[in-house]
Amino acid sequence: MNPHLRLALSLLPLMLLLACVRAPVRIDADDALLAGQQVREATLERQGAWTLVGRIAVSDGQDGGSGRIQWAQDGERFDIRLSAPVSRQSWRLSGQPGAARLEGLEGGPLDGPDAEALLYEATGWLIPLADMARWARGMRGDGVARVSFDERGLPSLIEQAGWAIEYRDWVDAGDPRLPRRVFAERGQARVRLQVERWEATGG
Repeated sequence: MNPHLRLALSLLPLMLLLACVRAPVRIDADDALLAGQQVREATLERQGAWTLVGRIAVSDGQDGGSGRIQWAQDGERFDIRLSAPVSRQSWRLSGQPGAARLEGLEGGPLDGPDAEALLYEATGWLIPLADMARWARGMRGDGVARVSFDERGLPSLIEQAGWAIEYRDWVDAGDPRLPRRVFAERGQARVRLQVERWEATGG
């Protein structure tokens, strides 16, 4: 893993904190639940731009790190800011499909056509950014997906593209409601989001 972009390992207790949350209820999807999910996703699509602020923990089974995250999305354009308060380091990944830039490295910015590949090259972290922008809001990404629901009709698990995305807590207010804790994993790759604040900035 490139040391220039490793989030401070001194914050790894956050990963343990996020792991100690009970598993959600899982109810198999039926037509009514899937119809409700389609309505929910359509409503979120209409809202347009959004921002989440919170904490993130990432691991590949051997290395990992954690820190603060601010993710702003406007259509296909993204601006993701990561920071490790203890080390006072910060990084920025921004762009759109076909053009991405990673800033905050000692050697200067990195540019490339694929944001996921750029992040993986610099960190060794596998984060499916395009799908994660939807999964973070409790939405299915592009392609085939299997969804399980909780007792309130909200997604408790989305299985897609080899990833399992669990929703372990939801913000109490809002229409539609948005996730507070999101756990995604595929093999040894794990991404944990704990959202402190959602902002709808469009629609």
